Amino acid sequence: MKKIAVFTSGGDAPGMNACIRAVVRTSIFYGLEIYGISYGFDGMIKGGFKRMQSNSVSNIVQRGGTILKSARSEEFMTKEGRQKAYDQLKEHEIEGVVAIGGDGTFTGAKVFFEEFGIPIIGCPGTIDNDIYGTDYTIGFDTAVNTALEAIDKIRDTAAAHDRIFFVEVMGRDSGYIAVECGIGGGAEFVFVPETETDLKKVVKSLKSLRKSKSSSLIVVAEGDEEGTAEYIMEKVKGKLNDADKEFKVTTLGHIQRGGNPTARDRVLASRCGMAAVDGLIAGKSNCMAGVVNGDVIYTPFEDCIGKTKPLKEDHLKLIEILSI
Repeated sequence: MKKIAVFTSGGDAPGMNACIRAVVRTSIFYGLEIYGISYGFDGMIKGGFKRMQSNSVSNIVQRGGTILKSARSEEFMTKEGRQKAYDQLKEHEIEGVVAIGGDGTFTGAKVFFEEFGIPIIGCPGTIDNDIYGTDYTIGFDTAVNTALEAIDKIRDTAAAHDRIFFVEVMGRDSGYIAVECGIGGGAEFVFVPETETDLKKVVKSLKSLRKSKSSSLIVVAEGDEEGTAEYIMEKVKGKLNDADKEFKVTTLGHIQRGGNPTARDRVLASRCGMAAVDGLIAGKSNCMAGVVNGDVIYTPFEDCIGKTKPLKEDHLKLIEILSI
């Protein structure tokens, strides 16, 4: 193997640049030519290849976002689009690819490998921490800390005015961000897609908590089955029927996807990037390089995509215990 390429795809996540940096410099260390592909699978189709040198990734380890840009590609979902991508890789003599992204990226990579046999190894880049085969995904720790900083400030104003605040965090299919923010931010309740939200129980608990607490904080993952934080707030407000209590909603949104990555994310991204190149050199493919219990492991894309990564039961119990 002499030439490989790296790209980022799907939603951006803090630490992607650190991963790109590790892929580039590990490749150079082993004497490989390394190319960056701009705009993910779409760039692969359109020939967005650029030769990367060591100085191409200087001063990016601390930056959020991705210097290679990211995009979703409708064309890559077609056989004709994937054929164009394959033709571009062959034209540039690319023999292996590192794909940094999440579930959608790995789904595309798996299909592409099965059709054309180009060796591909993934690195788990998503703030949702919802990928099976790694304890944490690149960007998750930063997203939690970004959200937690905002939640701490919201807690201050909630306490100052005796308000009940509903804070919506990202997590369309996964409640990991909400759970860690709930524990770290001292939330009374956390609503996540993985568990059923019992609003009757919540209202009953809020009435009981009024005897000992003047304010409350409720963290809502955007994918909760009861709806958005705004919608849930209106339902709880109607059931609580307390004219003297103020209810407020804050949706944190995309601030969770940006910002300088934490040390944990930089180290995780660097380890995964190096492991992806090591894996390609060793002949591995159609898998993801992740970290489990401190060790690098390679998990087949089929498992990353097909297996659910459950929330930790003790974390859910901890929220309930600490809320009293």
